[in-house]
Amino acid sequence: MNRRNFLMRTTTGAAALAVGFPVMAAAQQAAATGAVNGTQRRPMRLDQEIEELQERTFRWFEKVTDRRTGLTPDRWPTPSFCSVAAVGFALTCWPVGVERGWMSRAEARERTLTTLRFFHDLPQGPEASGTAGYKGFFYHFLDMETGLRYRTNELSTVDTALLIGGMLFAARYFDGRHADEAEIRQKAQAIYERIEWPWAVIRDNRITMGWHPESGFIPSDWHVYNEGMLVLLLAIGSPTHPVSVNVWHEWAASYDESWTDRWGSWHLNFAPIFGHQYSHMFIDFRGIQDAWMRGQSAQLGEYLDYFENSRRAVYAQQKYAHDNPGGWAGYSSEVWGLTACDGPGDFKQVIDGKEREFFSYSARGPGERDDGTIAPTAAASSIAFAPEIVVPCVKAMKARYGAGVYTEWGFLDSFNPTLTVREGPLQHGKIVDGVGWVDGDYLGIDQGPIVIMTENHRSEFVWRYMRGEPNIRRALDIAGFTGGWMNG
Repeated sequence: MNRRNFLMRTTTGAAALAVGFPVMAAAQQAAATGAVNGTQRRPMRLDQEIEELQERTFRWFEKVTDRRTGLTPDRWPTPSFCSVAAVGFALTCWPVGVERGWMSRAEARERTLTTLRFFHDLPQGPEASGTAGYKGFFYHFLDMETGLRYRTNELSTVDTALLIGGMLFAARYFDGRHADEAEIRQKAQAIYERIEWPWAVIRDNRITMGWHPESGFIPSDWHVYNEGMLVLLLAIGSPTHPVSVNVWHEWAASYDESWTDRWGSWHLNFAPIFGHQYSHMFIDFRGIQDAWMRGQSAQLGEYLDYFENSRRAVYAQQKYAHDNPGGWAGYSSEVWGLTACDGPGDFKQVIDGKEREFFSYSARGPGERDDGTIAPTAAASSIAFAPEIVVPCVKAMKARYGAGVYTEWGFLDSFNPTLTVREGPLQHGKIVDGVGWVDGDYLGIDQGPIVIMTENHRSEFVWRYMRGEPNIRRALDIAGFTGGWMNG
């Protein structure tokens, strides 16, 4: 079963939100003054440990991404296929490295152009093998050597969107007269423009999550709040194959299914925190609202936008860990973070007289497939939303679990302090003394948000460039977003 299939099993549960938690009052006060939710430039100085984490995670992409093709593996060091979303994240990381002094502009330009040329020239078609995609979309996973479809995985609309997000950002950043930079801009726009978004609308005003040449479209759509905003906006904003704005209206019409105050302040819930991070890597949602958010703000009598919604979801994670209803080891107000990540395996085991169920790769969230597995990316990639609780969390993870979870390439993907002894085989990782189960891999889609969102927190870097991205701006206008930087 591929990653998307796992994720599709976890999109209906409720999550928690931390209102009334001791640090929340200060955060709400900061938000009211604009210190958290404003659009002003962030301070350029980071906590030293956060800066070290960002650089180490960047160096992972630098090490594992193939210089010949630009393909980034889904995971490493376990031999793996390429994740096209991870390629999009790598493309976004290279300019961050330039700005930080970790990579020259010439090398970043070369890596970027290599990637864009490779993807531009990959074969497309309806055949089950020998292609990398169809109708402009790409398969979720590609062979690391050939760039062609890996086995029978799905053509993925969201992973294509995340790849395109990185390409469009690269096109904005490489804005010079150098011939290679001009080609980067041309190739990025060409790859985006050939995507036939209306082909993926197979149910009324809903974009499908994917397609298999063997069996056709998969039964799930981008419907009910999750990470899909970038998919919809790229589809709406396409200059060549746009979909109707009704796709956005249909998407927002499902929000009642996600709107909850189960754990505190009202917010749109998606339990695994990556759903509140991915679109925000590329789009600055601070201070801008669509019709739904304007309506909810009026009804609540307080300002709400998608950025603020994600901030509340981050506090939900912290509150859930503090309350720890499952009684998992290691959870606290300082150590928290649930998202889609590796786990020890799919099995049950009795621990301290209680049967516990564990999962391998799965989407985890408050109250949803929680098996005690903590993913450092869940907190670290939320730094732009709530640095006041993220920085202490990252520091606490390092202090408590040390080299067992933190290495020269940043954090290993996940760990589980509850599982200190295994009575049978593990699907991933190993038991580490003093920690518990620890994954043996780093995952590209979990590494990328750490680098990118840390830089958005530090300097608004990706956000600043993407605020001027014409395709994104066109989509936001069509979808009815107003306010904030869009009024400038």
